[in-house]
Amino acid sequence: MLYLIIRLVLNALALIVVANVIPGIAVRDFPIALLAAVVIGLVNALVRPLIELLSLPITVLTLGLFSLVINALMFALAAWITPGFDVAGFGPAFWGGLVYAVLATVIGWFVRERGRS
Repeated sequence: MLYLIIRLVLNALALIVVANVIPGIAVRDFPIALLAAVVIGLVNALVRPLIELLSLPITVLTLGLFSLVINALMFALAAWITPGFDVAGFGPAFWGGLVYAVLATVIGWFVRERGRS
């Protein structure tokens, strides 16, 4: 359970980094970043699989590149749901989602639940 809290806090910090690096993305404060990190996780767990299934033909045709568009859409959806977390358009959503995904992956490599390899 502790590792989940650590990952959540680190993902919120990653979101603040993304907001400071990518123009067009704004996070009001740290509690909003925590909420946004939770919403991003929920959107990726609940909505993304359905969208990926529905867009499978175009994803295959583009050799997987359309999944980057899906990533941007999920990032923008999380911003739309979360008050205080704003994304100015598709471009910032694309780059913000990409940078956030990379940072979240790196965080996942370093913060693991004990007993998992």
